[in-house]
Amino acid sequence: MSRTLLGEVANNYRYLLYGLISAASSFALASESPVDATASSVITGETHLGSIERLDARIDDLLLESNGFEVVAEGFQWLEGPAWNKAERYLLFSDIPNNAIYRWDKTQGATLFLKPSGYTGQKPFAGKEPGSNGLTFDSQGRLIICQHGNRRIVRVEPDGEQTVLADHYQGQRLNSPNDVVLHSNGDLYFTDPPFGLPDTFKDTGKELAFSGVYKRTQDGQVVLLTDRLKAPNGIAFSPDEKTLYISDVDTAKPAWWVFDVLPNGNLSEGIVFFDASHWQGSRKGGPDGIEVDRHGYIYGAGPEGIYVFAPDGTHMATFFTGVPTGNLEWGDDGSVLYVTADTRVLRIRLNTRGAHYSQGIRF
Repeated sequence: MSRTLLGEVANNYRYLLYGLISAASSFALASESPVDATASSVITGETHLGSIERLDARIDDLLLESNGFEVVAEGFQWLEGPAWNKAERYLLFSDIPNNAIYRWDKTQGATLFLKPSGYTGQKPFAGKEPGSNGLTFDSQGRLIICQHGNRRIVRVEPDGEQTVLADHYQGQRLNSPNDVVLHSNGDLYFTDPPFGLPDTFKDTGKELAFSGVYKRTQDGQVVLLTDRLKAPNGIAFSPDEKTLYISDVDTAKPAWWVFDVLPNGNLSEGIVFFDASHWQGSRKGGPDGIEVDRHGYIYGAGPEGIYVFAPDGTHMATFFTGVPTGNLEWGDDGSVLYVTADTRVLRIRLNTRGAHYSQGIRF
């Protein structure tokens, strides 16, 4: 159902990003399961053919002359949840249908990190997305995982054991936690649509009547912040943590939302920050993972690319990938966006840095 991409204004500039394959290497993964044999890694990469749609002059300050998407790993099924480990300089990402987390670094390429990652039940999973989704590291370097199939959020301890951080709200099981972000005070904010349930919104095992956005406090309380969004997905704070951005991948009303963070850590009613219904049906995918840079610019993974917004809601640019694009994460020195784009991991270097990259919020 793809169509030729149309510009939103007549004088849009498009910069085609061409590159050559400079090196490629195959690798063997840590497991002998069939999924592992399908993945491949590109250590120095090829520049992915794409385009940048320039809509606002402010984007020029962020772009580098050599901007282009480099392919760093490919051959997976549906990728999500990239998380960069600053201390050891590696990237983790989820392959949801394969129930696995992979690790990528410049030396070894992509290798299997954890399997199973999101569903550990004895019976075969009946749905399409059993695995982990959103990932992040806490201030102590412990991995936090949104587990679809297990319907919970866990923290991986240094000995490998998993501590359950959230799995119920008021005695009812969560749907399938999707994405997660840490506040500097240690509170965990997460989204909980039902995409990890076998029949999603119609699943008979669904216990909650809504898809919530929650806060898990340091003392273990799970607090409902809003149930207004049908399919809350990506989530990210502004640089000062006074604003929270959340995507809603509701097929009827896809949008990015914005909420004020109140002094007690709860949220305001929220408003639509940017309506994505304009691309519904013409571009594959919907509003998904979110990142913010130190200037407060918002980067939203979405229909066939990354959408860049100013805090005032202006759509500044689109970095087209050409495929449904799930999530993104600042890595390397904080100026590189790692992007999970369908079956590939891409990266692009920009003239900015992640909002919280050097503030100790992320390990």
